[in-house]
Amino acid sequence: MSHHSPTYLALLKANTNLKQLKQVHGHIITTTSSLYPQSTPLLTKLLSLYTFSGSIYHSLHIFNSIQNPDKFLYNSFIRASAHCNFPHHALLLLSLMLNSGFSLCTFSLTSAIKACSDLSAASQTGREIHARAVLAGFGPDLYVQTALVTMYAKSNDLETSRKVFDHMTLKSVTTWNAMISGYEQNGWSVEALSMLRLMRSACVAPDSATLVSALSACAQIGALDMGESLESETHATIHNPGVELHTAILTMYGRCGKVDKAREVFEMIHNPNVVSYTALISAYGMHGQGEEAVHAFERMKAHGVHPNAVTLTAVLSACAHSGLVYEGLEAYDSMTKCYGMKPSVEHRVAMVDLLGRNGFLKEAARFIESIPGEPQPPVLTAMIGACMVHKRFDMGVEFAKRLLSLEPDNPAHYVLLSNLYAASGRADRVEMVRSMMTERGLKKQPGFSSIEVKGEVHVFWNGDKSHPSSERIYEELEELVRRIRKVGYEPETGAVLHEMEDEEKEYALRFHSEKLAIVYGLMSSREGEEIRVVKNLRMCEDCHSAIKLISKVVGREILVRDKLRFHHFRDGACSCRDCW
Repeated sequence: MSHHSPTYLALLKANTNLKQLKQVHGHIITTTSSLYPQSTPLLTKLLSLYTFSGSIYHSLHIFNSIQNPDKFLYNSFIRASAHCNFPHHALLLLSLMLNSGFSLCTFSLTSAIKACSDLSAASQTGREIHARAVLAGFGPDLYVQTALVTMYAKSNDLETSRKVFDHMTLKSVTTWNAMISGYEQNGWSVEALSMLRLMRSACVAPDSATLVSALSACAQIGALDMGESLESETHATIHNPGVELHTAILTMYGRCGKVDKAREVFEMIHNPNVVSYTALISAYGMHGQGEEAVHAFERMKAHGVHPNAVTLTAVLSACAHSGLVYEGLEAYDSMTKCYGMKPSVEHRVAMVDLLGRNGFLKEAARFIESIPGEPQPPVLTAMIGACMVHKRFDMGVEFAKRLLSLEPDNPAHYVLLSNLYAASGRADRVEMVRSMMTERGLKKQPGFSSIEVKGEVHVFWNGDKSHPSSERIYEELEELVRRIRKVGYEPETGAVLHEMEDEEKEYALRFHSEKLAIVYGLMSSREGEEIRVVKNLRMCEDCHSAIKLISKVVGREILVRDKLRFHHFRDGACSCRDCW
């Protein structure tokens, strides 16, 4: 029946829908003398289409019926499996192909490396395939090297990813994108933007994928100036930017403190999808604009766009930070009743935050007890935060002890417990927690803050003196502390997790990273200009109190995005109303 192959191939190319594909397949079987015709191109096409349609069962059935599959068939099946989220099958097929005596080629290597990327298997199988590629002479191959850069980056081995990248003599835009995306997705945003500058100096023009990654990096560290420059470049160089690129711009503005600009970008999107709506809802939520977030959620549903799990988390979080308890409960209830979703850890955390942050501590506790099995650590952490807000320290301590029993080697949990004891005036217990951490060799996660000045991002750590302007920064900070003391500032020394005198504790608090970043911003900007800082951890009470007064004495608006939300400091007050 080989003379029928061209006809069947044409039919298969025209029908990629799974139902239609099965109809063509059935017709092939009924018009051939054997179960499957012996036309390799036809079999290969049929097998690949089944895989791309998500029916790996039919693909395997066809493959297993073939007595002597050739190299082309192996490679086609490996590629289809790797690109259709069947990485285990791709690696199994590679092993079968090699055991059958076939040699590697660029086609099989890039597909197998992609499979390793999806499995985060760079430390084991991926390295073995890398070694095989080098031994087989494919070490310098552009496509293989680009696949390796992506694989190591996805496995959070950025050092090896960069080594492969640096050894490449020829780099395509895809290669540059792999490195930039690798840095951005692993939280190395400054490095991602530095890589973009290197890309430009190499005279390689960014494409849409480059701009999406770069904008996401700007969003992470609050680099508004660079983000605005990238938006301008997008409109100048990309014809008809798609939903993904517009959503990246929207997210950048939202996370850089410009929620009005985020909304403007959203309105530019033709047929926004669930990711776009979720980005807008999240932007509103981070800025404490819960009513706008709920309105965007309702608008989304009215336009027939179904929310996903991330959308619901964003809605619940927005409601929690704006006191919209009823709306949050309604959204949570709709998860199972309207959308058939099973609540995740993130949803439960948001629910505890919604109830606890707004004073319904008993209801939050009952919700935790209703969770099947032991509640996950993030859920307990949210409850402890609510107890701190409402000064229910004894209740918070009980939940903190449960948290420590679940994760006894997590230093953040000891810091939470210490803060509870400090807030309730139990200094002896604070020292006990410090001793427990010392015995276990645990250290508090270091805090750092970043600020963008004239298009360059500066990063400060707690007590940092590595910045070129450190001497002047510390002098200016001392003067600023003297000024805010005159208007009522009193250092919150109780929560410092060290065996120090009060004077030493005050000194430690003074040089928290966000204070250093703010002072540098004040030194480096024009009078009246807004200061924007991003911090990796939740802001401490001392910094929150100090920055409120700093905004008053310097007459500037100061935006600080911490781990939880945005804080807009203006004239001695904060947008969070001291509840965060």
